[in-house]
Amino acid sequence: MSGHSKWHQIRHKKAKVDARKGQIFTKLIREIVIAAREGGGDPESNYRLRHAIDAAKAQNMPWENIEKAIKRGTGELPGQTIEEVSYEGYGPGGVAILVEAATDNKNRTTSEIRHLFSKYGGNLGTSGCVAWIFHQKGIIHIQKDAVDEEKIFEVAIEAGAEDITTEGDYYEITTDPKSFHSVKQAIEEAGIPVEEASLTKIPQTTVKLEGDKAHSLLKLMDALEEHPDVQNVYANFDIPDNILMEASEG
Repeated sequence: MSGHSKWHQIRHKKAKVDARKGQIFTKLIREIVIAAREGGGDPESNYRLRHAIDAAKAQNMPWENIEKAIKRGTGELPGQTIEEVSYEGYGPGGVAILVEAATDNKNRTTSEIRHLFSKYGGNLGTSGCVAWIFHQKGIIHIQKDAVDEEKIFEVAIEAGAEDITTEGDYYEITTDPKSFHSVKQAIEEAGIPVEEASLTKIPQTTVKLEGDKAHSLLKLMDALEEHPDVQNVYANFDIPDNILMEASEG
């Protein structure tokens, strides 16, 4: 599972034990607010909001907080104006990086993101320079020892999954964003435990990195993902597993 898929799983596991709960909650609340503002407050008809609520529940966020965030997004409750903004650029080795942020001060966030790119050997690009590389998809990971291969293929494909691959110790199921929740629900209703599920952006091409450039790129990824205004970071790197694991333990 070399590349960004592996890194995504490492970050997911790290988040589970991350003590900075306040920062995680802030990012989740901002996503709920934006999702409700853009698509309405009904999660049944707003798949982005439904996913945001699921992510908040997975972090044990109280329902009261979730409900308030939804109402802030729909305008039923007052709150600071949160602006959604994307940044596109390149990391070490020419790796394409797409950053999604939510901020109450765009000028401040832009300056800080530009500084992080420069600090770790990258540079911000113009709008549209790398976004075309990434396609939004739903990704669901199932541990191989949790289900028979034939069963997971039957359940997932019948529910509308686009593709199923084996990646290390996992089955990786890819879906269209609008089919994501129905596929996930079908898997859970079949009694198959879901290890991790998310809406993400998948690169169509990748750049192989090793050595110092790989380490610098991962430092940049860490710095971007830990920025309080950053919601998601996507990149098209392909880095050997041993370097990814080394970086995750550092």
